Amino acid sequence: MIRIPPSIKPGDTIGIAAPSFGATTEPYASRLKNACLQLKNRGYKIIEGECCKKSDGHGISTNPKDAAQELMDFYLSPKINAIISCGGGELMCETAGFLDFEKLKSAPPKWFIGCSDNTNFIYPLAVLTETAGIYGQNAPGFGKPWEQSELDAIALLEGKTRTVSGYTHFQDPNLTVQDPLSPYIFTHKKTLTIFNPNKKNRPSAPLKVEGTLLGGCLDCLCNLCGTKLDGTAEFIARRKNIIWLLESCDLSIMDIRRALWQLKSAGWFKNAALFLIGRPLASFNKEAFGLNSHTAVTGILEDLKVPVVLDADFGHIDPAIPAIIGAETQVTVQNNNITLDFTQ
Repeated sequence: MIRIPPSIKPGDTIGIAAPSFGATTEPYASRLKNACLQLKNRGYKIIEGECCKKSDGHGISTNPKDAAQELMDFYLSPKINAIISCGGGELMCETAGFLDFEKLKSAPPKWFIGCSDNTNFIYPLAVLTETAGIYGQNAPGFGKPWEQSELDAIALLEGKTRTVSGYTHFQDPNLTVQDPLSPYIFTHKKTLTIFNPNKKNRPSAPLKVEGTLLGGCLDCLCNLCGTKLDGTAEFIARRKNIIWLLESCDLSIMDIRRALWQLKSAGWFKNAALFLIGRPLASFNKEAFGLNSHTAVTGILEDLKVPVVLDADFGHIDPAIPAIIGAETQVTVQNNNITLDFTQ
């Protein structure tokens, strides 16, 4: 069983570290400032890492050794009860290369929450140390008025729920929003597409799958594949069913196809029981060489004979469901919605 960190409560200390990008530009600087205020108003003490205010790195806050040391210090500190990542970015893989996962494996578990580039920590944390993390809001995401996705993330951190569901609408990724503290501006109604190659199942019937939840940002996962941070084969060998949560940021239609081919060819999908594919950011409503964001996925995965849920509420198009990576999970897909019950 994977290690589930203890819940946090008002009075505890949250550390904000920047193993990926910092918050020195807008709208992130204003959102981070307001996020700290809102978390303090909820009763938490906040410690901001020095890297949060640095921007001398390349696609990350600073020198990756320094960023890695900050994250290690925060995770190993008994004075910090949970960690929220300061932001996403581009090259957190370099930071992750300097992390000591053997030390983390023997350390008491604590919640780490972040998304996008933070896959470079959350995924290895699960497969190398058997410790769960939350693929959810980065710290600036808590700077806007809290809506259901932020409330869900806080509820997971505080242990007030182990069940989260999707949302009815989402915000166009191309929408320009002037106010850095604006709530979501919903422009599209969510529509799930279920691809089920198992002809014995009725398409309209509720889809229920139990297994271990793995995944994150596909851009990062394909880079981790085959490196010292890839403990996937050993991890999945100890588990019967794997539920894959995959979403993409910068990947084109063809990039998505190639990335899935890579992970499949590397054996990652050996015990796959379900795929939850988030709305793709760069490939949103795009086509290339006769493929779109749906067929780019299903063409690679169909021979696995497991269901694929497309345009799910995960990833870079808000709002996104926070998810506990590594946890035993029951997924229910019914009535154009996804519900995750973290059963462990």
